[in-house]
Amino acid sequence: MLFMVIETFKDNDMLPIYRKVRDGGRALPDGLTYIDSWVEPNFGRCFQLMETDDLRLIQEWVLAWRGSGTTFEIVPVVASKETRDVVAPYLDKA
Repeated sequence: MLFMVIETFKDNDMLPIYRKVRDGGRALPDGLTYIDSWVEPNFGRCFQLMETDDLRLIQEWVLAWRGSGTTFEIVPVVASKETRDVVAPYLDKA
């Protein structure tokens, strides 16, 4: 399953997070895969796409970042292509 992880940086300050990643990596447990990420221009939030079949691994990862000055929102998502495949049979129905 794919998850969009929205990190909100306290006071729009991403430096503590970037230091932690630089010094110790992303702290991903085995089975949780980081795919890519995007950061708002004001450094307020980071949007990370992650993949796992075990939601406990996301919980474990969030706990590893406890006290870092960021909060997390975790949203299950479906890739656009997969959604198109699901929707396609309904497009021509009345």
